[in-house]
Amino acid sequence: MPKYYEDKEEDSHPCAGAKEDLKSCLLKSACVLQEGKTPKECLKEGHCRPLQVSFFECKRSVLDNRARFRGRKGY
Repeated sequence: MPKYYEDKEEDSHPCAGAKEDLKSCLLKSACVLQEGKTPKECLKEGHCRPLQVSFFECKRSVLDNRARFRGRKGY
């Protein structure tokens, strides 16, 4: 589940919540904890895929000029 909160003031960057959720998911995954792999290796294997897609969509919507009118996707 996402743990993103609108009133969090530490990271005011776009998609900071999605990035934080992806990071915590990777660090808590069995791939990192039990197998001892790096989060980057686990990400390539497909762990936390929905959060990775959500983070990608959020970052892409920041660059999209149409998002100025429609708002950012995802978070």
